[in-house]
Amino acid sequence: MSAERDPDNNNNPTDARSRIGNGPWYNANGLMVGKDLDDLHARRGNPILFVDERGQPVPGNWPGSPKPTEHDILTGSTPEGTVMVGKTCNSWTSQASDVQARVGHSDGIGLGGNTSGSSGSWNASHDNQSCADTVPRGGSGRIYCFAAK
Repeated sequence: MSAERDPDNNNNPTDARSRIGNGPWYNANGLMVGKDLDDLHARRGNPILFVDERGQPVPGNWPGSPKPTEHDILTGSTPEGTVMVGKTCNSWTSQASDVQARVGHSDGIGLGGNTSGSSGSWNASHDNQSCADTVPRGGSGRIYCFAAK
């Protein structure tokens, strides 16, 4: 997650890209999600790669997916993994109904099966409805976790 004011960085912005290391990254099933930062950020959402902590696909718009859709993952980031100013729920401290966050689609599939443009982005698909309630538009308050091996 990107943050506009990061207490661990003297309240300066911190990009998600700079906090996750250099790769490679693997999901809970042992599949490589990205070999390095450029490879990772060139990826599109994919229900096989971007899974939950138990290795299960996140409910989304993929064929046969369980409902409700929960593929909106909170990032506050651009497709390159840098902070998207004004889209981090006030650096993840706000629950305001008039503030939004940028989300990505873990499955890379938007409404009507759209996989083009931002719909396919795992980290920068669209804004959520509000920081007060992440459920509308396909969220459930999920975040991506990257761990060093």
